[in-house]
Amino acid sequence: MSVEEKRHSSIEEKADSVDARVALVPAHTPEEERRLVRKLDMRIMPIACIMYLFAYLDRTNLGNARLQGLPKDILHGDPTGVLFDWVNSAFFFSYILCQIPATVVSKLFPPRIWLGCAAIGWGICSVLMATSFNFAGLFACFGPGIPLYMSFFYTKEEMGMRMAYWFGFAAVAGAFGGLIAFGVQHVHASVANWKILFIIEGLPTVLIGVLCLWVLPNRPEETTMFNEKEREIALDRANRGIKADTGRVINKQHISDAFKDWRIYAAGVMYFGANCALASISAFLPTIITTFGYTNALAQLLTVPPYAVAAVFLCLNSYVSDRLQSRGPFVAYVSVVAAVGYVLLLTVPSNNHVRYFATFCIVSGTYTMIGIIIAWFAHNLGSETKKATGIPMYMAIGQCGSVLGSHLYPSTEGPRYIKGFAVTCALQFVAALAAIVLTVSYRMENRRRDRKHGSPVPNATVDTTELADKAPDFRYVP
Repeated sequence: MSVEEKRHSSIEEKADSVDARVALVPAHTPEEERRLVRKLDMRIMPIACIMYLFAYLDRTNLGNARLQGLPKDILHGDPTGVLFDWVNSAFFFSYILCQIPATVVSKLFPPRIWLGCAAIGWGICSVLMATSFNFAGLFACFGPGIPLYMSFFYTKEEMGMRMAYWFGFAAVAGAFGGLIAFGVQHVHASVANWKILFIIEGLPTVLIGVLCLWVLPNRPEETTMFNEKEREIALDRANRGIKADTGRVINKQHISDAFKDWRIYAAGVMYFGANCALASISAFLPTIITTFGYTNALAQLLTVPPYAVAAVFLCLNSYVSDRLQSRGPFVAYVSVVAAVGYVLLLTVPSNNHVRYFATFCIVSGTYTMIGIIIAWFAHNLGSETKKATGIPMYMAIGQCGSVLGSHLYPSTEGPRYIKGFAVTCALQFVAALAAIVLTVSYRMENRRRDRKHGSPVPNATVDTTELADKAPDFRYVP
């Protein structure tokens, strides 16, 4: 018998015993748990969201800086737009290479130290971009593991909305970025406007990172923000549904299992399409809006409404997704919403009202798709080590889409950008298909386990120490 078969046999024998079926009776009341969740929301969500807001401002300000003279000042005018494409995509190379090892290693450090230092480093890099005088000076990277961190404190029924609030601030950053860029556009100083933009948006990130070092709580079993009763409730919630490699440990077998899991690669396909759209939106939305006939300053301002609508659309869909405990159908339909936006840009060349409406579809569909995918796989991987490996795996695949998206809109193809719109549109339909395949696969696997092992007791602790999400009593969120 192979080692893998022995692992499966051992866990299935445990699943057949009566003890594996007994749900843990909570030693606390629902009101006590609600108070703890409110305390977590007040402590974690503001700092995490604000940190992401400024980090994303720093990430997306290149699109605004393009209209404020950056190509002319340091890229020798860049008449073809190719150099700007490489500047925009340079961020993603280190993101792709470092995401998996960085997130796995993050399990060995206090989360507040890891995330705080990441934010400080990114803010410093953003500010230093204002000193750039050539092509090479604009390279930087950033990639904290917020989804993994959130899963330490929140249950699968709560993750969707928390991820929506957190990632929604990326859309808010797009809106604020347009407003800030509009204001900076009218500053008449001896320093170039795009340099002022980098400084204004980079310095707060450093300050937020320092604040994170002091405010953000560590793991439930380590943090000083809990009293003993609250710690007991938090640990009970952390063990609800799974009990595996918690703490500062790494399960090497789960790392290997993640690389062998085809569903993570399917998630990468979805994330590839979403990030191709996201990267192009972040860098080129102001430029695309100028093709509607607006001035540079007004184009900066007109980027605000699509992002504002996207934040609301993301939260509404995530709320319903949490209530139904279903992710795949939502990913599929919002992917189609984004695809429809690209179809409108391709087929309606002259009606600027329709084309502007199309940007709302694209931004809303793309941001919602990413938010729900992150919430989906924050639970479905079974153990902390597999999440620490699997989440950055599909994100790394997705960032390859970001590199592609950064090169789909060269200046020479404006104002129609047919190739860019067509490729990104096709990828949204592929993402929708991958979401349907995944949700059907999860539902079939859940039914197979129900037939073979019986339905698990709701909220019972499932031992995923050996098999992670392959444990017989583990059930996927479809």
